Amino acid sequence: MAKFFIHRPVFAIVISLIILIAGGIAITTLPVAQYPQISPPTVEVEINYPGANAETVEQSIATNVEAEVNGAENMIYMSSKSSSDGRYVLTCTFKVGANLDMANVDINNRVNKATAKLPQEAINYGISVKKKSPDILLAISIYSPNSTYDETFLSNYTSINLVDPIARIPGVGSTMIVGQRDYAMRFWLRPDKLAKLGLTGNDLASVVKEQNLVAPAGQVGQPPARAGTQFQYTVNVKGRLTDPSEFEDMIVRTQSDGSILRMKDVSRTELSGKSYTSFGRKDGIPATVLIVYQLPGANAIETVGNIRKLLTEAERSLPPGLNFRISLDTTEFVKVAIHEVVLALRDAIVLVLIVVFIFLGNFRATFIPMLAGARFPCGHLRFLRGTWFFREYPHDAGGGTCGRNRG
Repeated sequence: MAKFFIHRPVFAIVISLIILIAGGIAITTLPVAQYPQISPPTVEVEINYPGANAETVEQSIATNVEAEVNGAENMIYMSSKSSSDGRYVLTCTFKVGANLDMANVDINNRVNKATAKLPQEAINYGISVKKKSPDILLAISIYSPNSTYDETFLSNYTSINLVDPIARIPGVGSTMIVGQRDYAMRFWLRPDKLAKLGLTGNDLASVVKEQNLVAPAGQVGQPPARAGTQFQYTVNVKGRLTDPSEFEDMIVRTQSDGSILRMKDVSRTELSGKSYTSFGRKDGIPATVLIVYQLPGANAIETVGNIRKLLTEAERSLPPGLNFRISLDTTEFVKVAIHEVVLALRDAIVLVLIVVFIFLGNFRATFIPMLAGARFPCGHLRFLRGTWFFREYPHDAGGGTCGRNRG
């Protein structure tokens, strides 16, 4: 086979060019990441049971959910964590290469079967089932350099303006906010007054549920109506309450002396964050940290490039006193590694040329292996018994030209 290509240099060069072009086209479509995909994909289930301790969460939530999830297709193992703040997190780990979308659907269906056995408070809070890759791509810090905005504002600005656009970028698997502070109406109860009036926290929660709701008020003039009714109106009523003073005026009950007991008499109401279980810092300044996870098999460098482009566009509309920085970019190592590969290929080509030139002693003959055995005016390269030989043609008596025609 080697002799075949040596005696047909043009054909060999064409084949080499085809391979080179095909490789150049293929390299642009390959996923680029720091490591090959060896980390197994995961699906995360999160359930919150407000006010419960770790033991209560384990008995009322963990036992029921894990009994249904156990035995999911392609699942290697599962691990769970029940914390003292009422939070339950179940991580289901699947085989490498498993279809993460189908795994997410399977886990979601199994969790739905266990919903009927869970406490109503946990169901009302919401059950989250989402696919998650363990590979962190970026960590973005959103902060206020002059402390113009508090952590609650930073968290909500990130949730509204950055999370959804970033999640829509191809290659992004999921996002997570560290230091999330969703706006919520918090009631700070006064235990001494509750005990004196014979009330509990559940009584006040029922009051809020009954008086803070959206209810249809119906229509006026809807058929069948009295004769002569010409118009039909939809009644618009006030929906959910939004101001702390409105919650403070909620009626808890009517006292025996005819006086009205309101929410402000037994609690203090304020608009603040829903959860304080985590926090973020940027150079000691309060910040919201947005962590972006990579989708398995995605092009990491291209994904990060699209995220940076989105952040550049979003920076133009930032309110005064707000800024963000990329605190962690795992593709920096990938870019350096690719650059080093290019340098290694360059050095290898140069060293090969130097070694061939040292042994052959001729510049033209040095490029013969690079051109797959092309012939030269004063000789040709032969491959015999596993060894390369350069044979020189005899010269004319006058010297200067070869004795054979160029082949």
